[in-house]
Amino acid sequence: MDSKIARDWLDELARTANSRDYDAHMNLISKHVNVFGVPGFEVIGYDDWARQCRHEFANGLLAGVSYTGMNVTTMTPGRIMFKTIETVEGSDGSINHQGVEIVIAQEPDKQWRVIQERILPDDELAHERARLS
Repeated sequence: MDSKIARDWLDELARTANSRDYDAHMNLISKHVNVFGVPGFEVIGYDDWARQCRHEFANGLLAGVSYTGMNVTTMTPGRIMFKTIETVEGSDGSINHQGVEIVIAQEPDKQWRVIQERILPDDELAHERARLS
């Protein structure tokens, strides 16, 4: 059941990004989110994520987002941690593949939202790749 919750959440994250549905997309992000491992930033929070999405959606910079594979690593009541490979295609033809570790939590309104995301370093991604394929 927990892997289905995580898979459904990932599918909705991609769907809302691909349709540029800003409000629905941001409803999947906790106001308390922390993103680690982005080059040049110590941590990215909700306001940073919101600003980036608004800019990318409004200016048509995003051609598509998809997720490949999923490895649930930890499940507790109301929280799920998993790893996946994210592919972001820019409207300029650029393609970025990166491994991400995501923690989603069910918040008081019963909505599942990301509370933490970590970009996997290359060596960890190489180790995880077989499990995520």
